[in-house]
Amino acid sequence: MEVRQLEALVGIAENGTFSRTADALGTVQSNISTRIARLESELGTELVNRSSGTVTESGQVVVERARRILLEIRAIASDVSELNADVSGVVTLGMIGTAGRWVVPLLLDHLRQRYTKINLRISEGTNSALEPRLVNGQLDIAVLAWPVAKKELTAVDLFTEDLVVIASREHPLAAVNGPLPFSLLAQHELLLPMRGTPIRREIDDAAHGAGVELNALVELDGLRTIASMTFDGHGPSILPATMLSPHLRSNFVALPIEGIAKRRVVLASRRFGFPAAPVRAIHALLREVVAHASATPDGVYLPGRETSVHTTS
Repeated sequence: MEVRQLEALVGIAENGTFSRTADALGTVQSNISTRIARLESELGTELVNRSSGTVTESGQVVVERARRILLEIRAIASDVSELNADVSGVVTLGMIGTAGRWVVPLLLDHLRQRYTKINLRISEGTNSALEPRLVNGQLDIAVLAWPVAKKELTAVDLFTEDLVVIASREHPLAAVNGPLPFSLLAQHELLLPMRGTPIRREIDDAAHGAGVELNALVELDGLRTIASMTFDGHGPSILPATMLSPHLRSNFVALPIEGIAKRRVVLASRRFGFPAAPVRAIHALLREVVAHASATPDGVYLPGRETSVHTTS
């Protein structure tokens, strides 16, 4: 079994065809076919369905382990470079959208100063999209909303943020003084996150604690889409306070909700295995820049800091 054979199989799983895999690996299609055939011969099973070009069930088992092997091989080179020179290599970071809007600029500012030889690649998405990619090695670390579902992952706290109702200033809810009770929210149609997502579980737990069921106009697995629909006039939504950008506050307000917990945002990594030097560096840097941020969005609470301000006027 050779590394090139494992690279070819992982390439097919990620690129979909022999030809695109050959392009990605800088070789010709016949070489990819040969590598897969030899790997199948050694393992005694079909790994790629030639008619559809898809990885078989057996092939998927091999792909999962092959990704981990290839990660360890890349980590060897990175760790050796750490001993002899500046830390260098590629780090793939997953990021939920609400965190990315203010965390990424902080991270990049410090990255330019500290680790000029690290190539950082950032993918934005939801927990449901990012967690499987972190488990199978497509991502090195990820900023996620708590709770993290995959048992293969471990996490440390980064910050918490308020969950609020974002509504037009003309909406009846905007005229209410003080935190909004769930009994009042239940009387209005709301744009809500999809059931089963971490943020929706937080919302539903608080609503059920108040003895009500919220009335969802629509449910979506994407906070940016929900926010866009609110800003386009489709109705109020329950979202992290960071979704209301300062330039929108002339027309929209962030209204506190009675009896709802703050949303925890964590930095997740694989539970098993030893991360490469660049991954360890970005993990530590990310925690450092967030913990020492001099300015954060309204509604965000950093470790050791107890106050934050909502802007509703």
